[in-house]
Amino acid sequence: MPSFSSLPHTQHADGKYRLRRYSVVKYLNPNVAEVGPRTFMQSDQINHFQGNVVRRFEPIDSAVLQSAGMAEMCNLFAENNELPEGAEIEIHQMRVVAIQKDTLVAPEGIHQDGFDHIAMIAIHRHNIVGGEIMLYDDSHHDPFFKKALADGEAVLLADSKLWHNATPINAVSPNEEGYLDLFVLTARGEKA
Repeated sequence: MPSFSSLPHTQHADGKYRLRRYSVVKYLNPNVAEVGPRTFMQSDQINHFQGNVVRRFEPIDSAVLQSAGMAEMCNLFAENNELPEGAEIEIHQMRVVAIQKDTLVAPEGIHQDGFDHIAMIAIHRHNIVGGEIMLYDDSHHDPFFKKALADGEAVLLADSKLWHNATPINAVSPNEEGYLDLFVLTARGEKA
C-alpha cells in the first residue's frame, strides 16, 4: 500500500489525476518474472479517449512486483483464467485522485480494454465516495453489476465479452486528498 504514494504524474491526457506505473511480467507459477520495459497503446477503436497514443510509464518497483501480495494477485488471476505457465500479465498500478467534482475514474466511458481477461483489484479508498465498478453485457445497456470494491476485493471479467466503466469519485472532505488505489491486471489468451 505505501508504494502508491510514490506513483508519478505523466504527460498523458489523464496524467495529472490518474497516477500510474506499468509493468509486464511472465507468470511462472507461483512466481512472476519481470519482462522489461514496455510501452502501452490501445487503438482508437477501443479507447476513444487516448487511442493510438503510445504511452510510457515508469515501471512498478521491483519490491512490489516480487512481493507476496503480487504473487497472490497474479496466481488468483492466472488460475481463474487458466493462463498457461509463461503467460504474460500486464500490470497497471494506479491511483485516481479526486482533483475536482466528479473526477472520472474511466475517462473513456463504457469500454473494453482489448484483452481477453481483466482483474481490477481494490487496494485502498481514502476520503472518497463513488468509484463504483460497473459491468455491462452490452455497451448500450444498463450495468448488471455495480459496486464500490472494498480494500482487497477483486473483480475478474472476460474483457472480450463484457464492457466496464466506473462512477466518478468525489472527495468527502474537501480539505483532504481523496483517492482510489488499485491494480489492473490484463492478459490475452482464451481459456484452455
